Amino acid sequence: MSQRCWSRTCDEPHQESSSTAIRHSSGAEPAMSQTVAAEPGAGADAPAARRRSPFAVGLAAAAVALVIVGFVASVGAFPESWNFGLADPIDRTRRWLINNQTSHWLYTVLLNPLTDLADAGIRRLEAILRWFPWYVYPVFCGLGLWRVRGRLAGALGFCGVVLIGMTDLWQQGFATLALMGVAVFLSLLAGIPLGIAAWRNDRFAGVLRPTLDAMQTMPGFVYLIPFVLLFGIGRVPALIATVIFALPPVVRLTDVGLRNVPGSMVEASEMFGATDRQTLRLVRIPAARPAILAGTNQTTMLAMSMVVIAAFIGSGGLGQDVLRAMRDIDVGEASEAGIAIVIMAIILDRFTRGIATLGERGRGQGTNAHAGDSLRAADTVTIRWIAAATALVALVGGIVGHNKFPEWLQWHYAPYINDITAWARDNLYDIGSSGIGTGPLSDFITVYMVTPLRELLSSGIPWPAMIGLGVLGGLLARGVTLGLGIGIALFLIGWLGMWELSMDTLAQTLVAVAVTLAIAVPLGIQASHSDRFQKLIDPVLDFLQTIPSFVLLVPVITLFHVGRIPGIIASVVYALPAAVHYTDLGLRRVPAEVHEAATSFGATRWQRLRRVELPLAAPELMVAVNQVIMLVLAMVVIAGLVGGGGLGLETVNALRRSDAVGRGFEAGIAIVLLAGILDRLTRGVADRLRPPPAA
Repeated sequence: MSQRCWSRTCDEPHQESSSTAIRHSSGAEPAMSQTVAAEPGAGADAPAARRRSPFAVGLAAAAVALVIVGFVASVGAFPESWNFGLADPIDRTRRWLINNQTSHWLYTVLLNPLTDLADAGIRRLEAILRWFPWYVYPVFCGLGLWRVRGRLAGALGFCGVVLIGMTDLWQQGFATLALMGVAVFLSLLAGIPLGIAAWRNDRFAGVLRPTLDAMQTMPGFVYLIPFVLLFGIGRVPALIATVIFALPPVVRLTDVGLRNVPGSMVEASEMFGATDRQTLRLVRIPAARPAILAGTNQTTMLAMSMVVIAAFIGSGGLGQDVLRAMRDIDVGEASEAGIAIVIMAIILDRFTRGIATLGERGRGQGTNAHAGDSLRAADTVTIRWIAAATALVALVGGIVGHNKFPEWLQWHYAPYINDITAWARDNLYDIGSSGIGTGPLSDFITVYMVTPLRELLSSGIPWPAMIGLGVLGGLLARGVTLGLGIGIALFLIGWLGMWELSMDTLAQTLVAVAVTLAIAVPLGIQASHSDRFQKLIDPVLDFLQTIPSFVLLVPVITLFHVGRIPGIIASVVYALPAAVHYTDLGLRRVPAEVHEAATSFGATRWQRLRRVELPLAAPELMVAVNQVIMLVLAMVVIAGLVGGGGLGLETVNALRRSDAVGRGFEAGIAIVLLAGILDRLTRGVADRLRPPPAA
């Protein structure tokens, strides 16, 4: 499955999955079990969290007092006079940087040379990719997937690459691939040594882990603002933002893989006189290879998820086509570019995951992973001969200049998609003036859900009461540290002058989360009880997880027009797959003997689900809630592009107008604080719901 990892969905399953459930699940992935072994979850701290220290009691009393005072005094929204005014110094800094880009030593000695070097690397790689003849790419892609995943994957990979060329997106694909290739290379170059350092030094790991948490909690758009501030618009700020966004998985999984190398292997190496460096190079790193390659896979997927966001500041490529189509409300063109990105992402995902499991299959492990399509010895010989012949033809074709995809093979399906979209727009907005359709649905969600909740959070609940409630929630979820942290974070949001906008964003987020769970939980329950249904919806969920979030906005805008509702609906579609998968996973991990015991006592299927399965799967269901919140918040800025308002619109303005960078920076910090609050709160509740570890 191709995964989007805006939070810790892909690279830290240990923090979201009960170790008890993993022990019961024979199908758990090795990386998951390794991670659990490496880093104990927060559930281990539960006894400490339950101690009623005097400080905790005092903090709870203060929080209750804030709630009472807030309602009695009718304080209302956060005072504007308390605004710290961070935007003004940031705007002044921005103006200074613009005026001194050609003269100050910071640019002439450091930033400009780095910018030139990075830009030259991207352009050089793009030129190399363009030099080879066009037919080399589908052939080598098909052969590579055939080698690591089987014949069917190879055939689909071949057809997918050809489809990108048929839609006249060949050159844009090279621009995207060059930028992502350099970004992934730099992420691995920095991430693997950082993972090794974290494995060697627990103190360094303790500092690094919350840093990686913050990096993964921030929506991708937020990364762009500081780099636009320093470097302006272009490929280099997009590259740096992509590297930082894609870095955490490879760091985490390198650390995890090294920590889970069997002690017997290390002891055997030391008995033969190997030094620490030799043991690391010859024993530990090869043994940790599956985890490191899994991190490489997730880093690649995160880099691909930044394609369209990076195009917003001038990276070009396929993302630029998506942005142009969204501006023109051209669903067909957006679909062609979006599907091209999906194809590239799926191919890279399957190839990197195939490499990660290739060695295990070669040793006879996981032989059922690709039943009926495993690689035969004759296939290996065929692949080698075809690869050798293609390499020879590639050299000749590159010299001759066969590097442009032929026009006679081009075919566009955008007009057909536009026709379908136009029909849906004209006929589904208000079906037969019956009050049923996308228009009335949009009005209902706005009038009865979003607007009342926004008014309640922004002005109905006084700001001291909101802070007090946040502190109480943190105390109940995980203890003093979380309660105090939530209180400080909420106050900082108001201090930045972002209280009302944050409450607006929170209201939209809560509505999107509620709608997502209302759809996803029943689907996950059905998938957990029916393998046929799971196989039926898996391709749909994979597609929704891989398609760029911007592409989701275009048909939604067409059907619902500009406003808050298109952003909410696109967020629901974007977050739906993670919620379905986690619900399915949690219910499947309920031990079989528990099902048998409930059935033997005469429980019906509904009683078993309601009284046995759902309570035992509650930790994973809370993880589903956590991931849905993080994914919806990742769409906040994107929703701001289509009238979503709130913090997202302020962040978008920072990238559109040079005089709004400071305000956008404040909004970006507020998004990070809001995401951190909701993330830690839901994870704390999930830890509370987990059973204590077995003795």
